[in-house]
Amino acid sequence: MDERRDKARHRVLKAGTIEFGGGAIDCTIRNLSDTGAALDVTSPVGIPDHFTLVVQAGGTHLSCTVVWRKEKRIGVRFG
Repeated sequence: MDERRDKARHRVLKAGTIEFGGGAIDCTIRNLSDTGAALDVTSPVGIPDHFTLVVQAGGTHLSCTVVWRKEKRIGVRFG
């Protein structure tokens, strides 16, 4: 498979929260780069195309756009 990312992602295991329109969904950040991440979720259903990812360790808030969705994982781009 060809690598399509601009930056290499690093494997991590961090707790996160997807926040949107007054709602919040817990997630696990599985890999991370300066430009995006892969998030494990219970279900991608109901998660909007744009949301804020809160990294619980450190409280970082990142604006995200969904790039792809799979059964229990979504890929996002920051910005």
